[in-house]
Amino acid sequence: MRQIESKLHRDLPPARLWTYGGTSPSPTIEARSGQPILIEWVNDLPGKHFLPIDYNLHGAEADKPDVRAVVHLHGGRTPAASDGYPEAWYTPGKSATYYYPNGQEPAALWYHDHAMGITRLNTYAGLFGLYLLRDRAEDELNLPKGRYEIPLLFGDRLLRRNGQLEYPVSGKPGAPWVPEIVANAMLVNGKLFPYLDVEPRKYRFRLLNASNSRFYHLSLSNGEKLQIIGTDQGLLPAPAAMDSFVIAPGERADLVIDFKDHTGDQIVLNNDAFVMMQFRVGRQKVDDPSSLPALLRPVPRIAEAEAVRTRLLTIVEYMNRGGDSHLMLLNGAHWDMPVTETVVLDSVEIWSIVNPTDDSHPIHLHMVRFQVLDRRPFDEDIYRMTGRMKYMGPAVPPEPNEAGWKDTARAHSNMVTRIIVRFEGYTGRYVWHCHLLEHEDNEMMRPYEVIAAGKGESGQREGADK
Repeated sequence: MRQIESKLHRDLPPARLWTYGGTSPSPTIEARSGQPILIEWVNDLPGKHFLPIDYNLHGAEADKPDVRAVVHLHGGRTPAASDGYPEAWYTPGKSATYYYPNGQEPAALWYHDHAMGITRLNTYAGLFGLYLLRDRAEDELNLPKGRYEIPLLFGDRLLRRNGQLEYPVSGKPGAPWVPEIVANAMLVNGKLFPYLDVEPRKYRFRLLNASNSRFYHLSLSNGEKLQIIGTDQGLLPAPAAMDSFVIAPGERADLVIDFKDHTGDQIVLNNDAFVMMQFRVGRQKVDDPSSLPALLRPVPRIAEAEAVRTRLLTIVEYMNRGGDSHLMLLNGAHWDMPVTETVVLDSVEIWSIVNPTDDSHPIHLHMVRFQVLDRRPFDEDIYRMTGRMKYMGPAVPPEPNEAGWKDTARAHSNMVTRIIVRFEGYTGRYVWHCHLLEHEDNEMMRPYEVIAAGKGESGQREGADK
């Protein structure tokens, strides 16, 4: 991890960034399923932070070093000691060596900073990168590969006129934290308004939303459908053709675009009213040996009957006297309160996430993958006043691009989002949290404990949906 200078646009001076490996974007790591690796993460950052720290936030108090870092492999099934626990940070001049078993199906994972209380600042500064996990079965699908498979890392930023990053502050003396950031400069692979020269053939794009708070609603300017072939934790059972789709902070999308019939065209990838990037299609015909198979990879559904427990977990929002969001907690619990989610290794649970707030919150569970069961609208006022759940309509199934394995799910406003999780992997302490980084840094994050069978959980079905 080191500080560099990199141009975000050809007409701007170089911007100060923090990166892994000294490049922007940080290197894409390639790994193979079943082949473990060790990575030494070295903190070679400056001794002073260049973005505004709020010392009122838990874990970011003034007695802590300003510059701290720890790496989390988002989506990785890793032992707890290598997961990047938020309090396992270390300072410049120190390093940590993490073990990644890669004992999971191929997927587009990503690595980013996870230091308690300043994750939003470190990631905003540039500490994130893609981690592609592959296997032979995926290789044999003959999807576009090599220079025809391209990572696209999204991250919006506020830029000063001199090209430098600006992180907004509240205007309250000594309390600069803001509840979210929606910036006006859309960066793709660290560049503003980039274009990509493509041949008239199929390309595979590995998308990552590395923004702090912004959701992207993506579509093509020519109205052509996007062929989505995968999500956070790997391939879908079959391609999903969609006119547009939403990708929240922390989520990934794997898609194929065929430029074969668009020689000489200029096609824009749009985010509603904003331009993300442009594809410039060449005029020379080329051979395309790649495929877009009708079937990709089996995704066996976890039966609800396998769940030994159903948990009702509520997003709680606290407002200040001015009516502004001051704090959001998971189940009303602060970070340092006792662990309330203790799960048994290899058991299955259903987590029903109740969201009575006005925001959609992308909820991420470390170490595990899960499936989205459904979302169901409920009466927010009745729930707030009485705690009683009154549903306002039928359950809505997940969108086509959510039909595979996930590790981050959007808990929509005034809906109960149900996910079903098999806690396979390792015992130890992990975390689950909102991936709106401003929320995560202000305690919208909780530890959970994975224990071996017979260590305190009965293994019997406990609780039910209300």
